[in-house]
Amino acid sequence: MQLIEDIKMFAGMPKVCIDLMYNAVAGNDPFYAGVVRDFFEQTQKRHSRLRLARQFEYGVALCSLPGKFDEYYMLIESSARRNYKKAERLGYRFERIAYNKYLDDVRKIRQSAIVRQGQMPESLVHGEVTPCSNPLSKTNVHDYPFFGIIKEGKLVAYTNCLVSGEVCMIEHMFGHASYQQDGIVPMLIIETARYAMTGYPNVRYFTYGTFFGAGQTMRRFKKKFGFIPHRVEWLLD
Repeated sequence: MQLIEDIKMFAGMPKVCIDLMYNAVAGNDPFYAGVVRDFFEQTQKRHSRLRLARQFEYGVALCSLPGKFDEYYMLIESSARRNYKKAERLGYRFERIAYNKYLDDVRKIRQSAIVRQGQMPESLVHGEVTPCSNPLSKTNVHDYPFFGIIKEGKLVAYTNCLVSGEVCMIEHMFGHASYQQDGIVPMLIIETARYAMTGYPNVRYFTYGTFFGAGQTMRRFKKKFGFIPHRVEWLLD
C-alpha cells in the first residue's frame, strides 16, 4: 500500500525552478562563491539509484513560502502551531546565534540522543565540536547562518542553513532530547522560516532535505511544516 501511495505522490510532484543567483556572489567573501558552486555541482551529479535523474532533482522536501509570515503560519498544520505556542509559553526564544559561543551546549545537544531518525554518526555524538570559521556574509543574497532556541542563556536546539538566491535550505538540525516535548524544534523551524522571509528578500523556497528517503515518522514531521516532495530544477544564475 505504501509503495502505491509513493508512486502516486512521485508521479504528481509539483516542479519548481530555483535560482541560486550565483552572479550575485560578486562583492561577497569568496567562501560563498565556493559554497554555491559546490552545491550546484552536487545537484548535477547522477542519482545513485535513479540513474536517469540528478541528485536533488526528485523528492526534495520543499515548502513554497507565501508572501507574508502570517500566511505561512496558517499554512502549517495546527499541531505545529500548538507546539510553537507551547515553547513560547515555556519561555524559549529564537535568535540567530554566534555558533562558537555555544560549543559546549552543541556538544550536550548532540550527546543527548544516540538515535534520532536513525543511528547518529559516532563523530557527531562523541567527536570534538570544532569552532566554525565561516566568514560573515556581506549581502542578503547568500549566507550560511546558524539559528538557535535559547532559554536562560542555554542553547537547546540549533540549525544551520544555506541561503542561496531563492532558497533557504536546512542542512542540519538538532534539539536536546530532554526538551523535545517542549516544542523547541517546531519553534526553530517556524522562526527560521520567518527569518528567511524577512531577512532574505529573494527567498521563495524553504527546504529540508529529501522526502522519499525518510522514514514514515520523519515524513509526517516534514509535512507538518509544509515540506512536501517536489521536482526541482536548479539554476546557477
